[in-house]
Amino acid sequence: MLIKIAIGLFILWALGFFATNIGGGLIHILLVVALVLFIYNMLTSKRSA
Repeated sequence: MLIKIAIGLFILWALGFFATNIGGGLIHILLVVALVLFIYNMLTSKRSA
């Protein structure tokens, strides 16, 4: 399982390395979305507890 994840991350890294113009912006957008979802999850879990 861990080997499959490592191979997948390596392939994604290689694609991002060769497509820096597209990949760089996409990574930043995904990081912002992940941060927003994390904050939303923290706020909703505190409200329900």
